[in-house]
Amino acid sequence: MGHRRTLGVDYDKPTSIVCVVGSELNVNLDRSAPPGSKFFSVKCTANVQYNISPPPAETSHLSPILLTGNSVLLISISHASQSEENEKLSVCYYGKNKEVLGTAILYLTAIEISLDVDADRDGIVEKNNPDKESWKWGPNGHGAILLVNCDSEKFYNKKPDCEEARISKVTDLKDMSLMVLRTRGPAQLPKGYKLTMHISQGDAEGVRVFRAESPDVVKNSLRKIFSAFVKDFPLVLSSEVLSKEVPYLGGSAEMNFYVEGLRFPDKDFDGLITISLSLLEPIREGIPETPIFTDKVVFRVSPWIMTPNTLQPVEVFVCSTSDNYQFLKGMRNLVTKSGSKLKICHEYMNRGDRWMQDELEFGYIDSPHHSFPVVLDSPRDGTLDDFPYDELLGPDFGYVTRVAHRKDVSSLDSFGNLEVSPPVTVNGKKYPLGRILIGVAFPTAMEGRNMTKVVQDFLWAQKVQEPVALFSDWLLVGHIDEFMSFVPAPDRKGFRLLLASPDVGYKIFRRLHNDGHGQAKMFDGLNDEKPVTVDEILSDENLRAENNYVQSCIDWNRDVLKRELGLDDDDIIDLPVLFKMKWLNRVVAYYPDMVNMIVLGKNLGIPKPFGPKVNGRCVLEAEMCSLMEALGLNCTFIDDFATYHKLLGEVHCGSNVRRKPFDFKWWNLEL
Repeated sequence: MGHRRTLGVDYDKPTSIVCVVGSELNVNLDRSAPPGSKFFSVKCTANVQYNISPPPAETSHLSPILLTGNSVLLISISHASQSEENEKLSVCYYGKNKEVLGTAILYLTAIEISLDVDADRDGIVEKNNPDKESWKWGPNGHGAILLVNCDSEKFYNKKPDCEEARISKVTDLKDMSLMVLRTRGPAQLPKGYKLTMHISQGDAEGVRVFRAESPDVVKNSLRKIFSAFVKDFPLVLSSEVLSKEVPYLGGSAEMNFYVEGLRFPDKDFDGLITISLSLLEPIREGIPETPIFTDKVVFRVSPWIMTPNTLQPVEVFVCSTSDNYQFLKGMRNLVTKSGSKLKICHEYMNRGDRWMQDELEFGYIDSPHHSFPVVLDSPRDGTLDDFPYDELLGPDFGYVTRVAHRKDVSSLDSFGNLEVSPPVTVNGKKYPLGRILIGVAFPTAMEGRNMTKVVQDFLWAQKVQEPVALFSDWLLVGHIDEFMSFVPAPDRKGFRLLLASPDVGYKIFRRLHNDGHGQAKMFDGLNDEKPVTVDEILSDENLRAENNYVQSCIDWNRDVLKRELGLDDDDIIDLPVLFKMKWLNRVVAYYPDMVNMIVLGKNLGIPKPFGPKVNGRCVLEAEMCSLMEALGLNCTFIDDFATYHKLLGEVHCGSNVRRKPFDFKWWNLEL
């Protein structure tokens, strides 16, 4: 029996009680007996079952049974009643000479109550799943799933639906999880009994519950649900209403409730929500009712999930500015080639802020019944700040942000400093959704910059893409996309990690010198940029020392990435990129940083490096093509020199990509 209830009976007068099918009533017979009682006997109607504990010695069922101090009557009913008090059980008490001292009579009304959710995660709300009261990860796990209702059904005067006071449109119900109250019993409950739904104060900030007002809405199709009116779905539970009576419909009935997530997992919220339903029994007027049966269900809020470069692109976002026409032309050609859509943020919206990657990160949330993209808005708050909310938030496109104190926000809070790996396996542990990567200060740094704590706490709390901290504070801008990227590959782990490598850059330049091309020039033909020969680069001892330092920083990260992503050296490709020291002993790319690319399937948009030419071809481009084409990838070089590189960014910094979600379902993760 799932629910047990201790019951007192009265031998002086009949007692009327309500019993829930599937639960058990425990009656201590000695405690309820008249003084001097030594024996008892039990009679009941056919639908009532009982057992006696401890079991009596074998005797005729008509013979009185010896009453002991721990004699307990265990009562259950197998079917719901069709009318009130239609079941009966009586206990007759006897004295030592087996004379009758009194009789306790129970009139029972049995009802079925089941609060149900999609506990087995198949998109169907099954009846009374035994695992509905808990959560378990994994393919054999259980527990219902809840989406944060962070999209907006409105196009004007919009805000996330979870911030609306009520359901604004009935179509909003698809973003919520269905919960069904199933009951069976008489036409009405006995006088004074009632059903209440309730949540704890701790869970109240994370959930709201609405119900379908009309039974017709409950029983009919989604099409009919969506043709109903908003008023047909009143609010039941919220942070202001922790407990509320819900109707008992009588007969065999179902009532639909729609559960709405309000917040993502975070440092102070593990993502678990419990909703309970209780049957309350009256005592007498002026005395509070007592719960005699409680059913509960558990939801876990879907985490926010990032998408790596290896997933298929859907939309590419870039800014249009007064000076980046040539860049946009190159991006249009690349996006057309990849079969994606290009979305341009015009100047009236970006107000001169071209760093689309830094302002936001695309992800998604998922459940068995629905999923949609969700943009994470960074705390950097440049003039592009309104774009994620004003232009992206909408029907089936969610929005989330984390607000930090302005004094805590640094360049490392821009989302060029937030990436995610493809799926990996590390020492036998699988990360089928990859691992989040962030850049921070070196562990020994006393005054280093770090990603703000509220963002880091948020990322860690999602659980499914366990973050890895890299060292990026050595860079002037401080973003990990300045020295690393991922591209798809047909072999090994399905991808390659690309790392910037000054050593590889110097190796190429030394080879050029040895082959007699020492006078070949970097930046040749660029306006407002002085050409520099290969020999001049090789003879610059300060530049070489600076790049030795850079290589040591990248190698430190290389070791972390190998360890935390389970990579071998064959999974890593080093790209020829040099850096130079700027302000505050931090570095920037010496020429356009080819690792800072956009990946659209097999098509790569790479910053044009303007390297030295041999036989009319840029040596750096040729090296890049050789490395990438071996993986079946196509290289497109985009001129971002004046409009991005000179402003300390590149192609990846100036673009962003929304991608298809993983096929893998996060709730199947083994944690």
